[in-house]
Amino acid sequence: MKIKSYVEGLKGKTAVELQEELVAAKKELFNLRFQNATNQLENTSRIKEVRRNIARIQTVIAEKANVQ
Repeated sequence: MKIKSYVEGLKGKTAVELQEELVAAKKELFNLRFQNATNQLENTSRIKEVRRNIARIQTVIAEKANVQ
C-alpha cells in the first residue's frame, strides 16, 4: 500500500518536479554508496529502496512523455 501511494504521488507531479525528485534520489544514492564504502551505513537495505524509487520515477517520466 505504501508503494502505491508513493507512485500515485509521483503521477500527480509535473515533469519538472519529477526531474528534481530524480536528481535528489540520485544524490541520496551516491551518499548511501559512499557511506557503505566507508562502513558508516547501518541500514544497507536503504540502497535497494532508493534504487527502486529511482526506477519508479523514471517510469513515471517515460509514461508522461508517451502520453504527450
